[in-house]
Amino acid sequence: MTDRATLTDSPVSPADAAALIRGRRTIDRFKPGQVPEAALIYEAIELARWAPNHHRTEPWRFYLIGERTKAGIIELNSRLLAASRGPDVAEAKRERWQSMPGWLAVNCCPSDDPITAREDYAACACAVENLMLYLHSAGVGTKWASGAVTREPEFLELLGAQSGEYCVGLIWYGYAQRRPRSQRQSVDQIVRALD
Repeated sequence: MTDRATLTDSPVSPADAAALIRGRRTIDRFKPGQVPEAALIYEAIELARWAPNHHRTEPWRFYLIGERTKAGIIELNSRLLAASRGPDVAEAKRERWQSMPGWLAVNCCPSDDPITAREDYAACACAVENLMLYLHSAGVGTKWASGAVTREPEFLELLGAQSGEYCVGLIWYGYAQRRPRSQRQSVDQIVRALD
């Protein structure tokens, strides 16, 4: 028989959880050449998979991106940008992306059922949040990107993704060079209490 107290006891206080959630920011500048240890990233992935997941479909797939694949993605993105916005923009983005220390792609294995497919995308988004919060708690910053390159078939080929998968996000991670500030709307602006 399960002790009811063990189901409601939390290892962290609500204040600590609130501080962790409010403190996580999207990091756009990382310290050069400092990549967190692989064991920490694997632990973050292990925790990501505990995200809420209707029917336990576990639709997420994680791709740790090494230097060769990173170079292929940067080249693909540069080609796309050169065609749409010109070579100067492409070269600036190439330099910026080359400075990103750690790379991880999170994909979703879609369902043929449209309702399950929506739920699976939401589960993957929750998994990404779990991953980012854990890394934040360890002093590692993240940026979740979902630009045009992540929707290209060639991107998925570079990952060696299974047929039908799509990318939920390209996650860059590393140690923050700076922490941006952020504002949110007040709770009164986003909540509607109903009778």
